[in-house]
Amino acid sequence: MLIDRILKIIELNNITKSEFYRKTGLSNGFLDKVKDVGASKLEQILKTFPEISEKWLLTGVGEMIKNEEIKNEATPITAGHVKYIPLVSQYAQAGYLGGFDNKVYMDSLPKMPIIIPSDQEPKGEYICFEVSGDSMISDKDPAESIFEHDLLICRNVNPIYWTSKLHINKWDFVITHKTEGIIVKRIIDHNVEKGEITIHSLNPLYEDRVLSLNDISQLHNVVFINRQMRR
Repeated sequence: MLIDRILKIIELNNITKSEFYRKTGLSNGFLDKVKDVGASKLEQILKTFPEISEKWLLTGVGEMIKNEEIKNEATPITAGHVKYIPLVSQYAQAGYLGGFDNKVYMDSLPKMPIIIPSDQEPKGEYICFEVSGDSMISDKDPAESIFEHDLLICRNVNPIYWTSKLHINKWDFVITHKTEGIIVKRIIDHNVEKGEITIHSLNPLYEDRVLSLNDISQLHNVVFINRQMRR
């Protein structure tokens, strides 16, 4: 989690929390009180510790310390660089099935920061799902595998696009099925006329299946996998 990475910065610099608050100018005790860290606080931390990788701090991906040649070229982040998206853990998935269209429920979910490229604003609705199960673990190509507890950063595919051919060659999908719950699969065929998709598991123990789009509430394509937070 983001707070854990901030604590690693404190540990690396061999300072106390009180010294961290004094150096950064942040309020005493905020690390023990909040779940979400605002963009202004992240900017202050990166200004104070310019050797820390912005990407690592926000997502946990990559090295904690920047490469030597760029360690003094920290770029302060602004609110436009960070987007907080809902995080649906394994334990929240049952509730999500009945609450994804309820603003109060969605606002109650914990939030996860993702990096927005400075030269673009990602369009659409983003959400993060924690993977449950082993259906996307491949023995043939482990690099393509999606493991249990991986965090999948996803973008919602608006239902208006379900009536034309889906872009299935580029994405894996998180499927919110009305009766089966949240499913992580690869879509290998979309029959537009019948309104059906064929889903595929990378794990050979699971057979391909055909699902009716009428039984599906949401489709999300996976745009990024965060493995640094695997347990």
